[in-house]
Amino acid sequence: MLSVDHFADQINEAISDIKYPDSPAGLYEPIHYTLEGGGKRLRPVLLLACCHFVGGKSEDAVNQALGIELFHNFTLLHDDVMDRADIRRGRPTVHRRWNDSTAILSGDAMLTMATSFVVAGAGSKIGQIIGLFNKTAMEIYEGQQFDMDFENRRDVSVGDYIEMIRLKTSVLIGCACKMGAVMGGATEETQQALYDYGINLGLAFQLRDDYLDTYGDPLTFGKEIGGDIVNNKKTWLLINAMNSDMSEKLKKVINQSPTRGDKIEGVKSIYAELGLPGKCRELISKYVADAIEVINEADLNESGKRFLTEIALSTIERDN
Repeated sequence: MLSVDHFADQINEAISDIKYPDSPAGLYEPIHYTLEGGGKRLRPVLLLACCHFVGGKSEDAVNQALGIELFHNFTLLHDDVMDRADIRRGRPTVHRRWNDSTAILSGDAMLTMATSFVVAGAGSKIGQIIGLFNKTAMEIYEGQQFDMDFENRRDVSVGDYIEMIRLKTSVLIGCACKMGAVMGGATEETQQALYDYGINLGLAFQLRDDYLDTYGDPLTFGKEIGGDIVNNKKTWLLINAMNSDMSEKLKKVINQSPTRGDKIEGVKSIYAELGLPGKCRELISKYVADAIEVINEADLNESGKRFLTEIALSTIERDN
């Protein structure tokens, strides 16, 4: 069975082969910096794998995989500006190494590059590919807007949050899986099954990110731990605590903690008292189980099912 590394090597080679114009360097150097920073390459790996396991050739979908990876990184450049994030993948974010304007403009260029790659070599499938890509992009922008709206809302429910992360995170993973299936010539039923797999995987993935932001190891997670707590970011953990009978105690900790460390430890103690770390891990496992279950609806051989199952299971205990 082909491994994750096989597909990751394909996308990394394609990224290294991207030819950038010599100038203006201020536009293209941040793009190169971002892509050479690595990352899990989860979305392009899934795209190539789904293309292969439905009977296509992964090399025929490399352009689409590049496009999805460029689009994902474009959103990160802009997100880091909006979130005032300092570190990404263990290195200074683009807006910190350069400035906000550079991060915005280089991100815009990445979006255009992404669109060009997504349609390259799509042939007769170009209409479905660009339709899927554009629909996904708009949903991601909606998810980001909801995320920003949540900053000023005190009535955010867990359901609101799950819908927000479905839009902001899951739909791109679902898009990658479905796009790979389209490029591989899969039936509509298999395309939809793989899309649903990606949606459930994305929900588990984002919840694990939220968990790691509070309980991860900064050396492996790649950024400071506790940023969500310090910034009062509405995560699954915080929303559950806000809607509990410890909400008043939580408000005092948030508003009166004298230092960053005190605030983080104070909020974590409330999470622990409510049993939220364990409940969050249970929910992650539930979405992983849902992702694995839906694979059985896809027309894949046993190697494909095993490959996607292993990726889903790895989400439960991933540390970065």
